[in-house]
Amino acid sequence: MLIDLVEIEVKAGDGGDGVVSFLRDKMNAFGGPDGGNGGRGGDVILRSDEHLSTLADYRYSKRLIAASGGNGASLKRTGKSAPNLELRVPAGTVVRDLETGELLADLSGKESYVVAAGGRGGAGNFNFATSKNRAPKYAKPGEVGVRRKISLELKLLADVGLVGFPNVGKSSIISRVSCAKPKVANYPFTTLEPALGVVSHKGQNFVIADIPGLIKGSSSGRGLGFKFLRHIQRCRILVHVVDISSNEGRNPKLEFLAINDEIFKYDPKLKTRPMIVVGNKVDLEDDESAVFFEDFVKCEGYEFLKVSAATGFNLDKFLDMIAEKIAKLAPIEIEGSILHTRSRSEFVELSKKGKFYILHSDWLEKIIKTLNLETYDARKYFKKILDQRGITKRLTAGGVIDGDLVKIGNSVFVFEESHEIY
Repeated sequence: MLIDLVEIEVKAGDGGDGVVSFLRDKMNAFGGPDGGNGGRGGDVILRSDEHLSTLADYRYSKRLIAASGGNGASLKRTGKSAPNLELRVPAGTVVRDLETGELLADLSGKESYVVAAGGRGGAGNFNFATSKNRAPKYAKPGEVGVRRKISLELKLLADVGLVGFPNVGKSSIISRVSCAKPKVANYPFTTLEPALGVVSHKGQNFVIADIPGLIKGSSSGRGLGFKFLRHIQRCRILVHVVDISSNEGRNPKLEFLAINDEIFKYDPKLKTRPMIVVGNKVDLEDDESAVFFEDFVKCEGYEFLKVSAATGFNLDKFLDMIAEKIAKLAPIEIEGSILHTRSRSEFVELSKKGKFYILHSDWLEKIIKTLNLETYDARKYFKKILDQRGITKRLTAGGVIDGDLVKIGNSVFVFEESHEIY
């Protein structure tokens, strides 16, 4: 079963905490601070794999978490960095942020993308020793790894896309010209998912995709077409298959116009894509209506070819036309991977409850837990963090004035904009 759209949550590993430690041994009673740094948290990496053809691995795995880094240790020992969590996806996978709708990456080649960056390890207390502060009693916690809700959308990478109404013979054509074996039967919607076939023709290889389920209204969600229209976007050539047999109730012209209308509504850029119109079931054709339809198609500016998937008539000529066009066409331009620098999770929210202003922030709460705010050095260090990260300005912009009580986690302090926190 083709799974071509999934939504998952990924969480990178947190960085390990730096530690507070002082060297004490019989040979060096006052050795100074020696708390080591924390290790880096693991990234969550998406890597395209040409051997995969579905997103089925993520159908039930909705939450994927990378390991966190190890904490630092005494003797300036750094915690162990966590391994990255690598998620393999088929080539042609588009990655979007579900919360913002932002396109994050388009993995259509042999490439990878860091979708969630692991947190950096915190600094141990030996990093804060200075000539004026020889015994710092604080360290930095590790940064929180990035958490993201994303969608993975697979768009098949094929050279040729077969489009048309149900039961016009698309599956029969692809089964005759390639090794693909889609279900073929004499009723609409026989094909319930796209089928890919590799064609070897006169020393040239290309991939044909049978796009099922297109009917009038597909671009707005009718039938199965909306689910599979995305796969047309990566095809270099569109082959519009039309039934020109004498079957009662079918009108080749109206069907042709209806499908084109749905395709171009879904993506107007497809109007510039080369299209070959194939009149199938020529062995059963109504001569008068077939001639009329052929003249109409040529007037519209499209190439037209009669074939019969049942007898094999003109299928070699059909492949010749495709091979000739593909040789002249450049690969489809894709949106390309979007590379981001390592981002940090530093979300801060300010609210007020009674006499307290409350700062909601995971990373600030982790920092304050490592500090002994009873000491002057720790208060000075924490005030420096608030100033450098713009939190002080955020508080004043939110209406906090000198003397107000600010709460972070379980800690409460008196705000003084130009002085230390008490």
